[in-house]
Amino acid sequence: MLTERRILVTGGAGFIGSHLCERLLERGDEVLCVDNFYTGTRHNVHHLLSIPRFERMRHDICFPLYVEVDEIFNLACPASPIHYQFDPVQTTKTSVLGAINMLGLAKRVKAKILQASTSEIYGDPEIHPQREEYWGNVNPIGPRACYDEGKRCAETLFYDYRRQHHLPIKVARIFNTYGPRMHPNDGRVVSNFVIQALRNQDITVYGDGGQTRSFCYVDDLVDGLIRLMETPNDVTGPLNLGNPVEFTIRELAEMTIALTGSSSKIVHRPLPADDPKQRRPDISKAQELLGWVPKLQLRQGLMRVIEHFDGLLRSAPAARTSASMLQTSTGWPARAPEPHLLEIAPRDVISAQRH
Repeated sequence: MLTERRILVTGGAGFIGSHLCERLLERGDEVLCVDNFYTGTRHNVHHLLSIPRFERMRHDICFPLYVEVDEIFNLACPASPIHYQFDPVQTTKTSVLGAINMLGLAKRVKAKILQASTSEIYGDPEIHPQREEYWGNVNPIGPRACYDEGKRCAETLFYDYRRQHHLPIKVARIFNTYGPRMHPNDGRVVSNFVIQALRNQDITVYGDGGQTRSFCYVDDLVDGLIRLMETPNDVTGPLNLGNPVEFTIRELAEMTIALTGSSSKIVHRPLPADDPKQRRPDISKAQELLGWVPKLQLRQGLMRVIEHFDGLLRSAPAARTSASMLQTSTGWPARAPEPHLLEIAPRDVISAQRH
């Protein structure tokens, strides 16, 4: 009797997706990793190719996918501002058309489906911490709207498919997550600070550094996603998944400098448009329904990230002098699926063709 599940992970070659694929394989599932390698990389899942239960497929979920699966984790979408603002129309398409196609697939094969939503649906919140009942404060025409509103629309589609077609759905609102396999130059605060500190460069803090974030280690986040998928069908979410311990950006910068022993100095730049001032999840529902709380503290998690990025730097010594694209990129190839930010780790470089 066949007992292993066949699970589709879209965005499976990305930062979170690759860790999720690993965890599902560890528990004995068959995993189909689908990615167009826009921000994910083949290297993130290369070590899984020798496992017979793992399959990697290059595909853009803006187009229908015809496979047979039992469960779907829909993680596909650029998630950092540098990446999702590079091609904002495509970002919105990935969230909206991708959700439609994956929901259609789930309906056809009668699969349970989980949507990786985001804390960005709360925008620049007017309540703190953020509870799932809060509808958000989002600028629908700002530079972040392609991601924020795309994810909000995806949630709408998931709940309409549940109401109209009785589809078993789950929605997770993911807060700031960090860990090994983050893109070295994705513009996120943890990867920015660690790379800058390891290079003894100035640490770039936007604004006065008083804005807050809550950082969840990727292993804890993946555990929450799997627990949510395993709940009964009447548990749909949305559920906040993140670490409720709050830090200012300046505290993060100072901690990174201390842990790396860096000579970096903190410099300040103007805040980007619509940047949230506070971000901290209320995870009461996740605690109650999943028995889930993050376990790894920021200091321990940062040490793991520092070790990971230090290894990348040591494997590519010439990249130490290549710092021109840490905060923004103006030199990306017009049709690059992944910005040329991987010079820090040449083994991750992929072909520059739009998928």
